[in-house]
Amino acid sequence: MNTKAVVMTSPGELAVQEVNLRECPSEHVIVDIHYSGISTGTEKLFWNGKMPPFPGMGYPLIPGYESVGEVVSAGKSTGFKPGDFVFVPGADCFSEPVRSLFGGAAKRVSSPAKRLIKIDRAMGVNGALFALAATARHAIAGFGNKMPEVIVGHGVLGRLLARFVVLAGEKPPVVWETNPLRHDGAAGYQVILPDCDERSDYDCIFDASGDSGILDKLIGRVCRGGEIVLAGFYPERLSFGFPQAFIKEVSMRVSAEFLPEDVATTKLLIEDGSLSFDGLVSDVLPVKKAADAYNIAFNKSECLKMVLDWRNAA
Repeated sequence: MNTKAVVMTSPGELAVQEVNLRECPSEHVIVDIHYSGISTGTEKLFWNGKMPPFPGMGYPLIPGYESVGEVVSAGKSTGFKPGDFVFVPGADCFSEPVRSLFGGAAKRVSSPAKRLIKIDRAMGVNGALFALAATARHAIAGFGNKMPEVIVGHGVLGRLLARFVVLAGEKPPVVWETNPLRHDGAAGYQVILPDCDERSDYDCIFDASGDSGILDKLIGRVCRGGEIVLAGFYPERLSFGFPQAFIKEVSMRVSAEFLPEDVATTKLLIEDGSLSFDGLVSDVLPVKKAADAYNIAFNKSECLKMVLDWRNAA
């Protein structure tokens, strides 16, 4: 079975190509993708050649781990049926030489049923944000976790973090954003330039910027015993000056990928209308304009979230 997919052949180079799907095992589900989001974190690192080495890396690769679509084939044992609308967190289903490192930016994919998340079809293009929402919930939730008083970065993840704090009934956080073009869209919280905030006694700061050189600045802004939560993805080695951290007895926590309980809770909050995705998807382009879409997603600061539309792909 063949399908169309976005293939990154090398840093800065991609094209929509026909690729081969491996034979589908009985526990897999075949999904026709409607929309796939473009990540300005990990995918951008592959685009600019700055992704740190890890197993499975290499070109050519199919990006995408924020896809939604419709089930077209599923065995009875999978728990899915044709017509179900699902979130697909990537798919390892393509034949060599293409690497299925993420694998979600394709017209059709095959995935183990246990990886799929059934969502409401009414979510449409916003369904591509499900993983980011579950990731934000994972950073916020957990026994003993402090709520952020400051969130660094007003991209999609920063906005979702702020929405979860407000939704929890906690004191609205202050969001620091250096780009004035991204100050709009706050819902129940304030967005300011970092230099306009003179406080240096915050108890907890969440960083969603992905800035590898930010730690010294954040350590200078927390109180003694304060916490810094790293919620972004950092392409370079992180370092900080020890004396300032020593004086303040700073704690640091790394927030990683979401867990099943984050998925379940996020799904409930979306379905009951508590968690809104309004205003988060800023751009949608047909897959035939994929090269333009990736360029805009990675280089246009006004673009919050770019999504590819696969529905009319040949």
